[in-house]
Amino acid sequence: TFARNGAGALTAVFCLAATAPVAAAGASTTVSSPGADTQASVSANWAGYAVVPAASVGSAFSKVSGAWREPRATCSRGREASSATWVGLGGYNEGSRALEQVGTGAYCDRAGAASYNSWYELLPAAPVNLELRIRPGDEVSASVAVKGQEVTLRIRDLTTGGHFATSKRVAIVDDSSAEWIVEAPTVCVNGNVCGILPLTDFGQVSFSSATATAGSHTGPIASPDWSAAELELQQRGFSGFGGRAGARAQPTRTLTAATPSSAGPDGAFSVSWREQSTAIEAPSPPALPGFGGGAS
Repeated sequence: TFARNGAGALTAVFCLAATAPVAAAGASTTVSSPGADTQASVSANWAGYAVVPAASVGSAFSKVSGAWREPRATCSRGREASSATWVGLGGYNEGSRALEQVGTGAYCDRAGAASYNSWYELLPAAPVNLELRIRPGDEVSASVAVKGQEVTLRIRDLTTGGHFATSKRVAIVDDSSAEWIVEAPTVCVNGNVCGILPLTDFGQVSFSSATATAGSHTGPIASPDWSAAELELQQRGFSGFGGRAGARAQPTRTLTAATPSSAGPDGAFSVSWREQSTAIEAPSPPALPGFGGGAS
């Protein structure tokens, strides 16, 4: 969710899906509405749903909206982590050069403290952090709408009544897809060294009223007028050596994942965080000539 500039400040950085979703070969499923196929995919940094209009619609998206409850981050001392929850248009299709998005973020610093923020971003422009205060447990609604080269972004804290809205004219608009995403954002140091941060343990994010508009039709993720991609985020890492003190040191691998549930006909679904550690078995040393195990 954050990047450090030369002065050490943190700002949000989010990635196009060209660097994220990778389709799982042969994986597909069907959601509740007839004709609405969902392609299951694995991503390095996105979890949730992306939809593209069916050929019969003959129109790009003009709006996406959704609501969610801001999750509470569980932080660990010594481990920097981040997550972002957002709705947006564009950025999903290969070769995309733009993405219009608005949402919230949760950041864990190395001291184990959590902070929360709201933001919008009109890629390829820099992100903008907002003064709208977000707290864990708040109900948040957000939308992105495009008309020509004008983008309107709205976000509201339904719990406190705080809200933000702006309209911007941009040179590049991508309205070919609509998304409802939990992301493991990218951190950049000095603006040129970047990498995806570990995903914050957010527990679960519940989305509701997830709808998109294309042409004259507004419908949920499961609409037969869209083709949907169900995105599961997976991060694989090496977690060093575990085990009890005095025991044989053993390295472990970790799999951190964020998995969406099925999308309901009312546009509701959830994204759940999990982490699994697996011990790496060290190979046995080869036997040396003349050093057998039998009696001499």
